[in-house]
Amino acid sequence: MNTNNTNKIITLRDALIMYQDRVSIYKKGHTQEKYRIALYCRYPIADLPVRSITSVDVASFRDQRLSEINPRTGNRLASATVRLDLALLSDMFRIGKIEWGICDDNPVANIRKPKLSPGRDRRLTAREERMILRYCNKQGTKAMLAIFQLALETAMRQGEILSLRWEHINLKARIAHLSDTKSGSKRDVPLTMAARDILTGQGVKSSGRVFSYTSNGLKSSWRSMIRNLLINDLHFHDLRHEAISRLVERGVFDLMEVAAISGHKSLAMLKRYTHLRTQRLVHKLDAGTNKGKAAVLSHLVPYPAYIDKDDAGIKVTFPDFDQLHVIGPCINSAVQSAQDALLRKILTMMRQGKTIPPPDNYLETLDESKILRLDPLANCE
Repeated sequence: MNTNNTNKIITLRDALIMYQDRVSIYKKGHTQEKYRIALYCRYPIADLPVRSITSVDVASFRDQRLSEINPRTGNRLASATVRLDLALLSDMFRIGKIEWGICDDNPVANIRKPKLSPGRDRRLTAREERMILRYCNKQGTKAMLAIFQLALETAMRQGEILSLRWEHINLKARIAHLSDTKSGSKRDVPLTMAARDILTGQGVKSSGRVFSYTSNGLKSSWRSMIRNLLINDLHFHDLRHEAISRLVERGVFDLMEVAAISGHKSLAMLKRYTHLRTQRLVHKLDAGTNKGKAAVLSHLVPYPAYIDKDDAGIKVTFPDFDQLHVIGPCINSAVQSAQDALLRKILTMMRQGKTIPPPDNYLETLDESKILRLDPLANCE
């Protein structure tokens, strides 16, 4: 159809529907773009003739979007969301000018774009990990448990985990092939022994999907679980950040190797993890005669302790360590015993080669007035 030969005045709404039917339909994110286009069509700018829309009109649309409140979070729309709005409009105007002849310019190109906010750096705490593991085991949600653990072991995205198929998994070689990723390219993900065991625990088949969860089903289950556990602001995608952070913290992979595992196309996307590499360098500076001493002392740091009374006396509990608590007749005695117990626990875990959890300083579910930070080496005051 040659739109120049029609007398119809084409509005932005008409152009967006054309874009949806002719361009967006072939994109991987078609469903999300269809939702966005339906949203844009409700704004006053959608009623304007597409050929008459100026940068002023687009800037007004931008500002209106930036002022809106996200009903789910209660916060203003993220700048990244509005940048995606503008990117879609810009591509529509570009194609409308070059291929359809329905506009003479791309007004989006001339306006300021919202600054990108810092990327999320939410880390999963050791306590939260234990809470989620216990919840999944208690509720009998075997698939959710496996998906949660697999995300931490492989750094795969939610969609990549849900798209796993048995015919694309080589358990002997410990490789999972992803034929369809967010970046549009194929990727082979190396599997740890733990990841392989997680997959075999699902019941190995010759073909078919590993998990039956849909994307919306998993999102709903995840939100319900996080809400029931009173965990604040933890998204499923944060598990990918946590997994990549752990890969960097191991100190055995360079960023190129981490990118190969995670599927990042650009090292610039991994810049947020460079501070973790610096922390590894700090430990290397201690190499030599004091290496062993430095390794031990790095774990002997203050941990939060929850102080409460029960019938037996003063009870001190460490949220970062399962089943680690002491009871004393008075606060001083209980705290001194708790410090001793904490020191023994850390040293015992080191001797057994177990991972020592870092202190969780974000205990939103506990009464802050009853929390002390206990140093296992400090004198009891």
